[in-house]
Amino acid sequence: MLPQIATVARRASLSVLLGIAFAASPARAETLVDLADRLHLLADRHWVAEVTGLAWRLHEPVPQPLAQSPLVGSYATVIRDGDIFRAWYRASDPSYRGETASGHPGEITCYAESRDGHEWSFPKLGLFEVAGRRDNNVVLAGQPPFSHNFSPFLDTRPGVTREERYKAIAGHPGHQRQVRTDGLHGFVSADGLRWRKLEGGPILAYDPSWSHAFDSQNSAFWSAAEGCYVCYFRTWAPHAAAGSEAGRKGELRGISRATSADFRTWSQPVAMNANLPGEHLYTSQTHPYFRAPHLYIALPTRYMAGRLGAGKAHSMLGSTDILLMTSQAGSTRFDRPFTEAFLRPGLDPERWASRANYAALNIVPTGPAEMSIYHARSGRRHTLRTDGFVSLRAAAAAGEFRTQPLRFAGSELVLNAGTSAAGSLRVEIQDAAGKPLPGFALADCEELVGDALELPVRWRTGADLAALAGQPVRLRFVLREADLYALRFRTAD
Repeated sequence: MLPQIATVARRASLSVLLGIAFAASPARAETLVDLADRLHLLADRHWVAEVTGLAWRLHEPVPQPLAQSPLVGSYATVIRDGDIFRAWYRASDPSYRGETASGHPGEITCYAESRDGHEWSFPKLGLFEVAGRRDNNVVLAGQPPFSHNFSPFLDTRPGVTREERYKAIAGHPGHQRQVRTDGLHGFVSADGLRWRKLEGGPILAYDPSWSHAFDSQNSAFWSAAEGCYVCYFRTWAPHAAAGSEAGRKGELRGISRATSADFRTWSQPVAMNANLPGEHLYTSQTHPYFRAPHLYIALPTRYMAGRLGAGKAHSMLGSTDILLMTSQAGSTRFDRPFTEAFLRPGLDPERWASRANYAALNIVPTGPAEMSIYHARSGRRHTLRTDGFVSLRAAAAAGEFRTQPLRFAGSELVLNAGTSAAGSLRVEIQDAAGKPLPGFALADCEELVGDALELPVRWRTGADLAALAGQPVRLRFVLREADLYALRFRTAD
């Protein structure tokens, strides 16, 4: 666990604490936000109103030493299922010698598992004969085009049958445009190893106006927050600022979204319009964040056509990196507070090859205070502090921010935050008009010093926080040499 230092009460006056002038950030439109008792990340900042003297910080995932048995493949998916990490990835039949341009018939889907999320094993399943042998980890073979972008998920819908505990989507338009195969097909499985394709053709059919949709890894999941299945998939879409770096007919690779009550019948797709000028978004890798399923995290691959790293040449000219985006459940847009890369190609020359950077689908917890992102093409695992995508950071001079008017549920406020030895953090609760509430003023708050995923906020007056639940209030935070990553109201133990 991260070290946690006890809360220390100090008697510094407010005038000393805030004895410096700050340039304020632009105020956001006022809206009442219902925080309920859910975790809220600074990566999703719709509940933040005014920021003064603080900096928004995008945290860089830390590459870990390469495993002895790494997870290496294309279009990978990683799921934590209890104490086991399960992974599926695309590979190739080494004995295949036929045509690969249409439907990628030489591709196969393989399976791996791990006990620690770092070292992987590749069980001999005996399900398919590949290269004359069955002692392999193949779970799908000989079914083009479904091994090209086979993307499973663990179905958490209440009442789902054991036979359909795992689901997957796969497929894309073939060159022959066969109506029965064009589009995304559904698959179901009891164990994630033995898969059955749903009958009746694609569950999301190809639309000629999309121009080669689905030809990437697409993601689907059960959304507890929305009460339905959600799918994010690749399309081509016109873009007014596409320019000379766009694809055919001035289009850019983009992302659309659809929903379904039963995984069989889907709504009319809606374009998310997440591209900036000249950007192709090759995948979205959108999934519910494991600690806050009402917030979806996306790690799309950004493809920049015609741009190459030093010394690199490739027939499919262009370089890639990985972005961070978020979307609230039910939204038809992505939030991109940072437009720069989240994961750069870095020093490895191979990651500057065309289409070399794809994050595996899903960010998973791999330790008490650690979560992991897998770069399956290189086999490299990258880690972040839990909830630590984005923070509001204070330097040596104090800074502050105030929330939108909000409602909450619970009797305790806990913060995912960290300070330096000289740093601190305090919280004031105000009424909706911005007036400090009795007992919850900044001077009443015990100073927080330390670093932990859960730092409880206390007020020396002993005022009852539960008495404010359900009322419109604002939170005011004052930080010095500190980072705030997330907050949550909850019922105290």
